[in-house]
Amino acid sequence: MSQITLQAQARAEKGRKTSVLRGEGLVPAVVYGAGTDPQSITVDRNQFIKTYKAAGESSVIELKVAEAQPLHVLIHDYQLDPLRDEVIHIDFRSVDMDKEIEAVVTLELVGESAAVKALGGTLMQSRDTVNVRALPSKLVRSIQVDLSKLATFDDVIRVSDLELPEGMEIVGDANLTIAGVSKPRTAKQMAELDEPVGDAGAETPAEGEEKAEGEEKAAE
Repeated sequence: MSQITLQAQARAEKGRKTSVLRGEGLVPAVVYGAGTDPQSITVDRNQFIKTYKAAGESSVIELKVAEAQPLHVLIHDYQLDPLRDEVIHIDFRSVDMDKEIEAVVTLELVGESAAVKALGGTLMQSRDTVNVRALPSKLVRSIQVDLSKLATFDDVIRVSDLELPEGMEIVGDANLTIAGVSKPRTAKQMAELDEPVGDAGAETPAEGEEKAEGEEKAAE
């Protein structure tokens, strides 16, 4: 397991006072879980972004809070400012390296599908994550999905087809589909898509009949 580290500092500011920290390029955060009481901390925003790109939410990070003993954590959650698209809060989950945990790992598409490249099909991806169980040290940033296995329109890649790292197992239904390729539309189907839609304001026979009946009654 390659070691990813992130430096943090304890914080006393809470509530609205944390806006000052954000203005200084710091992100308020909390860390909780195995081996620690809940702690309020801050991390450098730019360093967190770099760390997240490397670790995602399924790789263990060594979190160093000031001079205390480093904690092994996962990025459990983070919040973004909807206007600035900026990280404004983070939750770190401390883990016991000797106990298996469940995690969600991102699926990374690699390679080329002959059904797409040679046959003109459209790649259909049904899921982009998978649930796994492993010791924290066995968790990875992502699991690759080899698209070269999709040679025909009948081929599909299922969760059970994934090549998992040693020590990791799937949690849940391994028969779920990850990806497949749909056939290209025929000339007839394309022509049908180009056909104009009927006039929504056109009068239906039933409406015409009702109108005529109304006019007759009015005349009487």
